[in-house]
Amino acid sequence: MATVLDGAAIAATIKNEVAAEVKSLAAQGIRPGLAAVLVGHVPASEIYVANKVKTCGELGLYSDLITPPDTVTTEDMLDLVRSLNDRDDIDGILIQLPLPKQVDAKFLLDSVTPDKDVDGFHPVNAGKLQAGRPALAPCTPAGVIEILKRSGLPISGQNAVVVGRSDIVGKPAAMLLLNENATVTICHSKTRDLASITRQADILVAAIGRPGFITPEMVKPGATIIDVGINRITTREEVDRFFAGDAKREATFAKRGSTIVGDVHPKAFEIAGAYTPVPGGVGPLTIAMLMANTVRAAKMRRGI
Repeated sequence: MATVLDGAAIAATIKNEVAAEVKSLAAQGIRPGLAAVLVGHVPASEIYVANKVKTCGELGLYSDLITPPDTVTTEDMLDLVRSLNDRDDIDGILIQLPLPKQVDAKFLLDSVTPDKDVDGFHPVNAGKLQAGRPALAPCTPAGVIEILKRSGLPISGQNAVVVGRSDIVGKPAAMLLLNENATVTICHSKTRDLASITRQADILVAAIGRPGFITPEMVKPGATIIDVGINRITTREEVDRFFAGDAKREATFAKRGSTIVGDVHPKAFEIAGAYTPVPGGVGPLTIAMLMANTVRAAKMRRGI
């Protein structure tokens, strides 16, 4: 039977380590600070940001929640980011996406100074990651590496296949795996004979954003599967396709009218040696790594 990689437990351990670091920095008169910028009223974004601010409080970090109206302009946002770049009490700047259509998101994210870019999106940090130099890495890919390492799963010398090439997950995950001495292949929607490549993977990272895209015949027996996808399904047909006979999922769907599936078909996990479930796998690591990145940024900015 495959080993279930408990992301929630690993995230809790990382948060405890962050809290200890925050306490140690406090003894030196330093309190890491995170600015969270939430534009307008997007319910899902409000929940995400509230959880991040709450976690800051739990771990002893300072947080500043800034909520511009949804009518804000790109220039207004640039002025805000410039002011946050200049604030010494702010070590990390988080701009919650999506942004309103009138705001140039890419231009805005690039305006965040790289040493406060705790999301790891800035081209400077992307370049440092590719060069194998110390940098703030995107939180979700960094969480993938933490899951593998803290679960005692080998990375060095392993064949790793990343399905998905986004700047936020796919590409940085591939770079982080490469920096850990894995042999890495990046696949995507245009890859020919995808299954023949994924079946060679000792570590298979699914980050393509399609529900149940990775099927059992695409998985090497005994492989480690890291499922980054979070897809909400809302039809009976989809529930039957992915969760037929799963009483817990059936109950969730009956109660809420929806349930969550990753980018990997649940049947594929039966072939794996280890896997991250959805929910409860990679997801919890994202906030934990954001906290870790904020503390790291605070230390790097002060030469610690």
